[in-house]
Amino acid sequence: ELGCASADHCTYLVDADIDALSGSDTVATFLPATDFSTRQPYPDARRLIDAGGGVALATNCNPGSSFTTSMSFVIALAVRDLRMTATEALTAATLGGARALRRADIGWLGPGSRADLVVLDAPSYTHLVYRPGVPLIARTIVGGRDRPDRPDRPDRPQEGTRL
Repeated sequence: ELGCASADHCTYLVDADIDALSGSDTVATFLPATDFSTRQPYPDARRLIDAGGGVALATNCNPGSSFTTSMSFVIALAVRDLRMTATEALTAATLGGARALRRADIGWLGPGSRADLVVLDAPSYTHLVYRPGVPLIARTIVGGRDRPDRPDRPDRPQEGTRL
């Protein structure tokens, strides 16, 4: 109705919310680390996904209600507590986030997209789900350029980078 890009903090969705979101281009952003930190009930993301709604995952890192920057932790919580599959959670953490920002040039890999990615030292991306907290990043590529100096912290800006 309002044409919003995203609806955030979607912890307490009711049937009318699911109907409205699934019938729109608005992306529902789930913040499972916030629910974890504040001991709130986890949202029923499964119902929205099954209804065809767009979904994103984010950390919501802040000093009051979400104490982590770890997207692998968020992805693990999404699989465990939001009943998402590993593929759904990874898609929500990448392409879903891009859609929530209305950015068609990020969140996916292919011709014309930015090449921002991490290469995992793991046999499968599902290790992000099943091994949260374990450093799995072997290589970081930002804007198509290798960042061998920061394989363990792709989220930490280089010295002199403006935030």
